Amino acid sequence: MTEQSQVAAPALATGPVVQRSPRAILTILSLAGFMGALDLFIVNVAFDKIAQSFGDSSTANVSWVLNGYAIIFAALLVPFGRLADKVGRKNMFLSGLALFTLASAACAAAPGLWWLVGFRLLQAAGAAALTPTSLGLLIASAAPEKRVSYVRVWSTVSAVAAAAGPVLGGLLVTASWRWVFLVNLPVGIVAFIAAHRIVPDSRDAAVTKIPDLAGAALLTVGIGALALAIVKGGDWGWGSDPTIGSFVVAAALLAWFVWRAEHHPVPVVDPTLYRVRTFAAANIALLAFSLGLAGYLLMIVLWLQNVWHWSTLATGFGVAPGPAMVPVIAVLTQRLSGRIQAGILTSIGCALFAAAAVMNLALLGPHGSSYASHLLPAQLVAGLGIGLALPTLMAAATAGLPPHRASTGSGVVNMTRQIGFVLGVAIVVALLGNPVSYAADHTAYGHAWWMDAAVELIAAIACLGLLKRRAKTPNPA
Repeated sequence: MTEQSQVAAPALATGPVVQRSPRAILTILSLAGFMGALDLFIVNVAFDKIAQSFGDSSTANVSWVLNGYAIIFAALLVPFGRLADKVGRKNMFLSGLALFTLASAACAAAPGLWWLVGFRLLQAAGAAALTPTSLGLLIASAAPEKRVSYVRVWSTVSAVAAAAGPVLGGLLVTASWRWVFLVNLPVGIVAFIAAHRIVPDSRDAAVTKIPDLAGAALLTVGIGALALAIVKGGDWGWGSDPTIGSFVVAAALLAWFVWRAEHHPVPVVDPTLYRVRTFAAANIALLAFSLGLAGYLLMIVLWLQNVWHWSTLATGFGVAPGPAMVPVIAVLTQRLSGRIQAGILTSIGCALFAAAAVMNLALLGPHGSSYASHLLPAQLVAGLGIGLALPTLMAAATAGLPPHRASTGSGVVNMTRQIGFVLGVAIVVALLGNPVSYAADHTAYGHAWWMDAAVELIAAIACLGLLKRRAKTPNPA
């Protein structure tokens, strides 16, 4: 029995057969991934301006603009993906796109920090509905021989957003940080109209029950408690009752979540998915990779703005070279994918990303701001590593799944990424501490860079699990 055959494959129910351009469908659904990635990277650049706008709020409090979004996104991805399998992926996609667009407008009008955090939670719910369904619709509509390349294109478009995000964010934030949310409105409206007219529906005819919403709640609160303990541990004291209590609550709820996944008839995360070895390995690698990526990006932004005292616009251009390399490298990697195994490519990419963190540790100092010699080399190495690793990891994680598990599997993959982002931001905020000390306390950044390098090396090792096993040959008589 093959790894992929361990999950039964019921018939896939689809809507009426209509001749539509596969490239048009790919473009529209990739636009959804572009929106989500663009929002993440623009908000990252706006981090400092948001803090200033709301009375110089602390880094720990402003971090919830990023982490609140990521926690809700992570927790709802799989339930919404599974619900989409039941009610129809297109309806869920359009509903999520509408919610994301409206919540973006609400974020732009937020009168206070915690209002902004609340609207970001709604925005995350919309993103959680549109992201797995966009990939699920894409996989279901693609011919089997095109599936891997289409997923890689979908991932590469998100990487393009990562490249455009810092520069576009820097330009928008010079007017107001609120524009980083308003930019979603025209994109969302165009995508909604185009998807409604062109994208065909699909669903899983075997799904008849609602996913485990209680399990989703356990995951949400558990990850939130873990992030709270990490972010606030330095202020509360690592041995204090609130910190220990938050860790205990997180451990208990996450353990309960795992137990429910094993025993619930429609779990949030289907344990049978992890019997596909490449899927399990890719998720472990994505968790570690995303943790390092989120921490790396936040550290670069905070370094440029708070240590070198660059403007938001200059910061956007300073962050951009690394992400700008990603789509170029991803296109080149696609040509190599037929000759070099995904496990080798992704492992090399993660190792290069780890090397970029070590380069920052060696080259960056608290004084001077020679961007070309002190920061740019590591940015380029990091971009090379991300381009090799991320699109290929995403494609390898989902391509081995049958179409009837497309939305669910892609939801799990993106959930893993978002949990990594939550932990990466939380750990960096905890390691760096108070922004006032950034210029003086170079040691804090040193610890953060070492952390980043370590988790990327863990990701590199996990990527080796994607290597194809050699077929066993019988011993000669």
